[in-house]
Amino acid sequence: MNLDFKIKNLLLICLIFLGVFNQYYSQKPNNDGFKTGADRPEVYLPLLKNKTVGIVTNQTGLMSDKTYLVDFLVKNNIKIKAIFAPEHGFRGDADAGEKVKNGVDVKTGIPIVSLYANNKKPKPEQLKGIDIVIFDIQDVGARFYTYISTLTYLMEAGAENNVEIMVLDRPNPHDGYTDGPVLKKKWSTFVGMHEVPVVYGLTIGEYGKMVNGEKWLKNGVQAKYTLIQMQNYHKKKRYPILDKPSPNLPNDKSINLYPSLCFFEGTQVSVGRGTDLPFQIYGSPWTKDLPYQFTPKPNFGAKDPFLNGKLCYGENLSNYSTDLREINLEWVIKAYKNYKNPQQDFFLKNLWFDTLAGTDELRKQIISGKSIKEIKESWKPDLEKFEKIRTKYVVYEN
Repeated sequence: MNLDFKIKNLLLICLIFLGVFNQYYSQKPNNDGFKTGADRPEVYLPLLKNKTVGIVTNQTGLMSDKTYLVDFLVKNNIKIKAIFAPEHGFRGDADAGEKVKNGVDVKTGIPIVSLYANNKKPKPEQLKGIDIVIFDIQDVGARFYTYISTLTYLMEAGAENNVEIMVLDRPNPHDGYTDGPVLKKKWSTFVGMHEVPVVYGLTIGEYGKMVNGEKWLKNGVQAKYTLIQMQNYHKKKRYPILDKPSPNLPNDKSINLYPSLCFFEGTQVSVGRGTDLPFQIYGSPWTKDLPYQFTPKPNFGAKDPFLNGKLCYGENLSNYSTDLREINLEWVIKAYKNYKNPQQDFFLKNLWFDTLAGTDELRKQIISGKSIKEIKESWKPDLEKFEKIRTKYVVYEN
């Protein structure tokens, strides 16, 4: 009898604890009520009525039920004249830097226009007859990921041709913080157009507002810009990605490591393209003191990967447990110190490292033996200056 009473009391305590736990966590930001811009058709469909539409999207342009936005719009009798495909193509299966051809979407019969290689900015004839262009792509929140450059060129073309731009916003997996060197104007390219840090802490919709508001478009033009905001989005919370944003960012771990590991693309070190763990490992034939071994080989995401067929020595970070909320320079500096190849410098001769960093200072700091703390201290003044710009365009809670 006494034992039964104790068990009942224990069960009662457990139930009370569960009730308190649920009440507490129901008040915390969670996915309840969260919606991407694409999942708010009640907001944007009325704005598309009786208009001829273009759309910049790819395989990430999905609604929560995995319906492609293009298919949803067609089903709702929205007249789409053209699909504009960014780097990696409309279905997201092209290698980084690979030329994407124009074509026709087999399912809908809508013409596809590539916005990569020689045609990064829509031409007037490609926008002719279009009233509004929708932009719906999952970004990853790093300056050298080219979708923010595609958006910039689209806005510029929209402003010049009197075409409205509508961005359906999506989560930024590196939102809520800023880090890295701020780009110097002379290093401006398609992998970094604006004077922003590597991690800029804005959704792609907020980023477009900043580009427009700061008059960063060519000749200071401004686009007619409509942002379809997400619902119940919190900048410091992390949300599941519906589809991989590009072939070599296959999962959340690779996306989390990407701002830290992408610098390797400007060195003689592989970042795992041509393996099952792209942007989760790094190594080269000339860093033999490092513990992990792998050999890059052609695969779906890399038809001719860097260091193809060569045994590489490095580190496997696929089980790295920290959710990075900053750039980790430990790995690139460790690889530099362990690199032994008298024939070739660690950094590529074409200075691609500087292009990615947006400055030549980081490379020089690594060569001179500066500590991570010293390097990060040197970023602070520019980051503080950028923060004053950034805060003007934040539309979501931290």
